[in-house]
Amino acid sequence: MGIMDDLAGWRALPLVELMALALRAKLAHRGGQFSLCGIANAKSGQCSEDCRFCVQSAHFATGAPVYPLLSREQALAAAWAAKNDGAGHFSLVTSGRGLGGHELSRVAELIAAIREEVEIPVCASLGILRQSDLELLKEAGLVRYHHNLETSESFFPRIATTHSFAERVDTIRAAKAAGLEVCAGGILGLGESEDDRVSLALTLRGLEVDSLPVNILIPLPGTPLAGAPSLPVRDILRSLALFRLLLPAIPIRLAAGRETALQDFLGSAFLSGADGMMIGGYLTEKGRLPEEDLRFAARIRELWLEA
Repeated sequence: MGIMDDLAGWRALPLVELMALALRAKLAHRGGQFSLCGIANAKSGQCSEDCRFCVQSAHFATGAPVYPLLSREQALAAAWAAKNDGAGHFSLVTSGRGLGGHELSRVAELIAAIREEVEIPVCASLGILRQSDLELLKEAGLVRYHHNLETSESFFPRIATTHSFAERVDTIRAAKAAGLEVCAGGILGLGESEDDRVSLALTLRGLEVDSLPVNILIPLPGTPLAGAPSLPVRDILRSLALFRLLLPAIPIRLAAGRETALQDFLGSAFLSGADGMMIGGYLTEKGRLPEEDLRFAARIRELWLEA
């Protein structure tokens, strides 16, 4: 049987059986590993792109904060905060289609400073870049590039029109060619179907990404998706389980929206194949207190030991 035959069988399973299968796959391939990462909004607002979920887009009146690239001191402080919160990786995230010229050089300097002074692995999410740009960042000490596909290729035009799905895929391939690890995932609850979520997972599998962050839409005021209905918890858990079965050996990390979308069912996500979290908040939204997340992670590890 091939992966598509397996996939058809998995999708036919009741939720509880699918979750149990995904948990077994997680424990078999990754044991008790639980990864934590932190991010900093290193350049905010006035983005030229029209991603319908994003509060930082200049196309929508959202009142999002607008500021230029962080200073060295600000970036180091954010990196130290992430490390002290328990993060194993720290990422610099900038708004905009992509950085270039002077800003790219400044980010390279920030990466080098963080690696030297904070000694935490540094990631970056800087938009659509060329391989030569990514090679410059790798020379500065970057270990992983983050670039979400967001959704399936067929659904993507309903989410953004100022750039294409193919441009995002090309950036991931360029990061791989530059010798970087790649962190790439998407957002659940954009209005997509389960077919779209499966298509996203299959694309990520084909690109051989190294880490998969899963966001769940927060319908933010001022964005076109502000009135989007909440995705049912069962659909979130099914998606996580299918992601795990299709990508059994990599971290699957819950990011923005996990608190509001899952609420009392947050623990169930980690019995469905997820095994990581973003800690310390998101770009424009606060998360739970890091101490709460660290206690939660310890309890999940205990449950895995009993599984």
